[in-house]
Amino acid sequence: MRKALRWLLALTVLIGTLGTAGAATAAEPDATGTTDIKERLLAIPGMSLIEEKPYTGYRFFVLNYTQPVDHRRPSKGTFQQRITVLHKDTARPTVFYTGGYSVSTTPRRAEPTQIVDGNQVSLEYRFFTPSRPEPADWSKLDIWQAASDQHRVFTALKKIYGENWLSTGGSKGGMTATYYERFYPRDMDGVVAYVAPNDVVNKEDSAYDRFFRTVGTEECRDRLNGVQREALVRRAPLEKKYAAYAAENGYTFDTIGSLDRAYEAVVLDYVWGFWQYSTLADCQDIPADAKNATDDEIWTSVDTISGFSFYTDQGLDPYTPYYYQAGTQMGAPTIHFPHIEKKYVRYGYQPPRNFVPRSIDMKFQPYVMRDVDTWVRHNARHMLFVYGENDPWGAEPFRLGRGARDSYVFTAPGMNHGANVAGLVEKEKALATARILDWAGVAPTAVQANPAAARPLATFDAKLDKRDAELRHALRP
Repeated sequence: MRKALRWLLALTVLIGTLGTAGAATAAEPDATGTTDIKERLLAIPGMSLIEEKPYTGYRFFVLNYTQPVDHRRPSKGTFQQRITVLHKDTARPTVFYTGGYSVSTTPRRAEPTQIVDGNQVSLEYRFFTPSRPEPADWSKLDIWQAASDQHRVFTALKKIYGENWLSTGGSKGGMTATYYERFYPRDMDGVVAYVAPNDVVNKEDSAYDRFFRTVGTEECRDRLNGVQREALVRRAPLEKKYAAYAAENGYTFDTIGSLDRAYEAVVLDYVWGFWQYSTLADCQDIPADAKNATDDEIWTSVDTISGFSFYTDQGLDPYTPYYYQAGTQMGAPTIHFPHIEKKYVRYGYQPPRNFVPRSIDMKFQPYVMRDVDTWVRHNARHMLFVYGENDPWGAEPFRLGRGARDSYVFTAPGMNHGANVAGLVEKEKALATARILDWAGVAPTAVQANPAAARPLATFDAKLDKRDAELRHALRP
C-alpha cells in the first residue's frame, strides 16, 4: 500500500492529549524498594534510556530494549529496539500501541489510552530504522518475530504495570495488534484494531474494484477519475516536469527502475490516496474539468494527494520493511482502471517486489494471512475492529465467525483511514467505549449497569491526542 498506500505508512493510529489528566502518581515500591519509575524501567535487563521528555501529568521515556534477532534462536545475535513509555500510574491499565512502522518520540496518546486514562507503551516495528539488526537478515522480518518482540516487551513491563493491558494500533498497527493476539492470546485483556486490512487471498482483489465503483458520489468519482486519466494522457509534458523536479532535489529511481515507472505509480495511487486521507467534502478541491485544466493544475492535484517524491529511491527507502512484508506475508492490493484506456497504462498497479531493492530476496507465503483470518473468525476474544466507510483499506476487513466471543466489527460512517471509536454512530460508540473500559478493568459502576453511559475517562488533549500524524503513509496501510 503506498503516500496514500503512504499507505501508510497508522492509521496510523490514533492519539490524544491530556488536558484534564492529573499529575502522575508515584509508583509503588517494588520488591527491591525502588520507587522512581525511571529506575524501575532501567532495572529491566536490556533496557536503556535514550531520553526523558516532560509532559504535564505524565512522564515520557524514549528507551532502547535489547531483542533477539531471531526469537527461535536467541543466541544468534541481538539488536536495539526503540520503545516509548507514557507513564501515568502503575495502578492504571496500560495500552500497548504500535503503528507498524517507526515509533514517534513525541508524547502521543492512542484513543484507547484516553478512554481508559492509562499508561501507554509504544513499540517501533522491527527493521524500521533505527530498530534494525546489523547486518540485516531480512528473513527474520515476519509477523511471528514481530509478535514475539511485543511479547518480550510485555513480559518485561508487566512486572511494573500489573493492571490490565490492551493492545491497539491503526492500519498496519491494527494488523500488528491482531497478529500479536493470534500468536500470544493470553497476553492482552483486549484488542482495539483500527482500519486493519485483511488480505486473505492475495490474488483476489475484486473487493477493491467494487469499492471504487460506489464510494462517495458519482460527481466526486468523475472528478478524480478525470484528473487521474488526464495525468496519463499528458504523460510526456508532465514527465519532463518530473525529471526537472527530480534533478533539483537529487532524486533517483534505481529501485523502481525508471522515472516512467515512478510517474505512473504516483498517478495510479491518486484516487486511492484521496479516499484514504480525504473526505467527500474535499472533492471541491479537485479540478472539475480535467480536460481543460492546466498542466500545473493536474500536477499539483496529483502531487498533493499522491506525492511525486514517494517512488524515488529516497522516498521508498524508509518503507522497505513494509513492502518486504507486503510481498512476503501480508499481501498487497491490485486494482483496475476501467476509466483509462489500456494504451495509457503501461505497468498497472505494481507489486511490492518493485519497491524493494533487488539485493533483498523475497518469496510470498500465501498461507500466513489465511491462518490469521481463520484464527480471528474462530477464536477472537475481546477484540474490536473499527473501519471507515470511505476508506479503501476497509474493502477487505477482518470478519468474525461463530467462534468469536465479546468481539465486534464496526464501521464509522463517512470516515476515511483515520476512523476511530469517536466517529461511530452513537449506539456503537457507547458500546465500544464500554467494552474497552470493561476489558481494561476500569468500567465505572454506572457503565456496567448501562453501557450507553460510557465516556472516555480522560479529557481530550489537542496535543497529546493527535490522530493523523502516524496514519499518513503512502498507499500503504
